[in-house]
Amino acid sequence: MTLVNNRPVGAGVAVDPQRWPDVATVPSSATRTHVARALFRRAADRIPLRVREPDGTEYGGGAATDPVLRLVRPDAYFARLGAGGTIGFGEAYMAGDWTAADLTGVLAAFAGNVRRLVPAALQHLRQAVLDRMPAAHDNTLTGSRKNIRAHYDLSNSLFGLFLDETLTYSSALFAGDPDHSAEPLADAQRRKIDRLLDAAAVGMGTRVLEIGTGWGELAIRAARRGASVTSITLSTEQAELARERIAAAGVASRVDVRLQDYRETTGTYDAVVSVEMIEAVGAKHWPEYFTAIDRRLAPGGRAGLQAILMDDDRVRATADTYTWIRKYIFPGGQIASVEAIKATLRRATSMRIADRLHFGRHYAETLRRWRERFEAEDAAVAALGFDEVFRRMWSFYLAYCEAGFRTGYLDVAQFLLTKPVA
Repeated sequence: MTLVNNRPVGAGVAVDPQRWPDVATVPSSATRTHVARALFRRAADRIPLRVREPDGTEYGGGAATDPVLRLVRPDAYFARLGAGGTIGFGEAYMAGDWTAADLTGVLAAFAGNVRRLVPAALQHLRQAVLDRMPAAHDNTLTGSRKNIRAHYDLSNSLFGLFLDETLTYSSALFAGDPDHSAEPLADAQRRKIDRLLDAAAVGMGTRVLEIGTGWGELAIRAARRGASVTSITLSTEQAELARERIAAAGVASRVDVRLQDYRETTGTYDAVVSVEMIEAVGAKHWPEYFTAIDRRLAPGGRAGLQAILMDDDRVRATADTYTWIRKYIFPGGQIASVEAIKATLRRATSMRIADRLHFGRHYAETLRRWRERFEAEDAAVAALGFDEVFRRMWSFYLAYCEAGFRTGYLDVAQFLLTKPVA
């Protein structure tokens, strides 16, 4: 993706007004800006965070060792915050209105204190005050293709700069304590994949359907076990490179990569595996997703699912609302809860959860490593045509997610789903 027509907006940040219209221009509303300033000051005083303004003024509820949010352009920052709320907060970082030496720490201060800032009794009001997700982001057959390609077809070269050699774009599973583990990320990714394949009983002669190809590592490892794999994706970039990697691994005869929606699959399989694909389905389509898995599974079959999770009350509070992550990173995305998955399985399928493993802290470490590599490759990312606004956006996204998993706001789990023999 090449960005053109860039123009400066201060502090060296270049903004493409065509690609990033919401950060190219600072909104103006004196009343909203004033209210945003007051509310932000109040929020900062209630969490372990320090805020530092350009004139040296400092406030917040943090101690000397707590992270510092440094305002670069306070007027622009509060104008965006007043106009867009949490979306404006992210846009202000993209535009360079604020920065932080410990970006994850700043975001964790907010993520870890959500209930203090927005009590559970008021969570349901979020839907009344936040914008709704655009209808165009609905994950219909057409919408899903557009949403998936908006993220995964950015550039294989971009993902290759920060992912490990397995090109696995989902949580790893480390041996022991994941925090700053010395284990290579590639080894932890292979452990994650192998555990899911073991749970789904994938071995010699197993017919496997993979929903969400990624760049092919799971399909390769399943094929090396002697399985026959049909792997589907909506990303043309991923499909192309996955086929190349599968051929290079010598298992092309055992793997069929298709550009296909899960709702268009046919046939019967002994196992279905799907790693962090449900997040791209959308809540209104969860019954379709699980029904498709149920229909494809042979009686007695097993499904291995890896899913990012939130508490059920948060899932309900944020359903169909427009958030920064949905606007800029994953259009149409929706995280599920254990309760939502159980309820959908009961209503729409014959499958039940036989086992699950939670490992959210492992995702925090995975994301830390991704962001460290991404930021170390800043010049290479720029050489691919991604401007500074994009690079700040991507750093914010990775830190935003790491903070969520590090504080327990987010979780990830592997589920084993089983289907009755009759």
